[in-house]
Amino acid sequence: MNKIVLNYLLKGFLMTFSIFILVFYSFGVILNLFEEIEFFKNINVNIFTPLILTIIYIPSMIINFLPFIIFLSSMWFLLKIKNNRNLLTLKIYGYSNLKIFFILAFTSFILGWLVLFIFNPITSTLSKYYEITKSEYSRDIDHLVTFNKNGLWIKENLKSKKRIISAERPDGLKLINLTIFHLNQESKLIEKIKSEEALIKENTWILKNVTIFKLKGNIYEKEKYETYKIDSIYNYEKINNLFKNFDTLSFLDLIFNNNELINNGYNQTFLNQSLHSMLSLPFFLFLMTALATSLTLNTMKKSNNFSFIVLGIFITILMFYFKDLSLALAKTDRIPMFLGIWAPTIALSLFTFIGVLQINEN
Repeated sequence: MNKIVLNYLLKGFLMTFSIFILVFYSFGVILNLFEEIEFFKNINVNIFTPLILTIIYIPSMIINFLPFIIFLSSMWFLLKIKNNRNLLTLKIYGYSNLKIFFILAFTSFILGWLVLFIFNPITSTLSKYYEITKSEYSRDIDHLVTFNKNGLWIKENLKSKKRIISAERPDGLKLINLTIFHLNQESKLIEKIKSEEALIKENTWILKNVTIFKLKGNIYEKEKYETYKIDSIYNYEKINNLFKNFDTLSFLDLIFNNNELINNGYNQTFLNQSLHSMLSLPFFLFLMTALATSLTLNTMKKSNNFSFIVLGIFITILMFYFKDLSLALAKTDRIPMFLGIWAPTIALSLFTFIGVLQINEN
């Protein structure tokens, strides 16, 4: 009988969780589809392209919202078994509030690890495809930064000319082996600049060992400088932020390919932040289920589902705000990065511990 009851709990919980995933996915597709249609409205593409890109983009978004989804699905399932009196039946068969909590919370914990090892590598691959595809269709946008096997490419539209920059690779605050093309409004080459490296910490770039080919009449004249400055709308921070796409990095990449990612120009601090953020996911899912259990099972009386859901949404919004605030403090060096990532999980564990003790007494 205990096996039947356990199967009932797990099946019901996972079914509710799957339904919420489907609902969130459907809403995500509808909302993001409008954004993709807006992006492609002036580009000649197949009618299915925006839909396909939306379908492959939403899974990574779902993973980011998993704590919110697991909280709502846990609360909904517990409210359902409490209001239809199945909770009393479970207690008759020896399933206390504490036991139900541990079953659901550990299920969420295991789901978190399954997401990291199985689903996250898939969604990161889909996100990479999404980013590559969008960058290909973005070639006509005024300002564009892309990074591929041929290095870093930057396009800028200036007041009187166009600028295209290619660099072999980034190296800290520098770009190595640059070639800069200046084109007129008719896309005719008017100047070519070659440099061994450029310091891009500020918007005024400092180029070293520079050779410039300027068009004078019908002849390109050669000039050399030890240092040369150009003004750009981009600096190190802005370029670096463009490639901080958390969704394109998988958990397995962060564990096994860390050195390769650093060689490709990724910042070590960003990689550590990404890794710890992913590692905190299973624990956060466990605690969000614990929070839902504490709120729902604190009384055996029938409850208004709508009121509980509103309360749950309010609490999860506060939790997400606290996570963003904690991470912002870490990024500005107010607190250590490790603490900034794990502080919400630690705080939530203390709060839910008190709640679990209370439901154990009911």
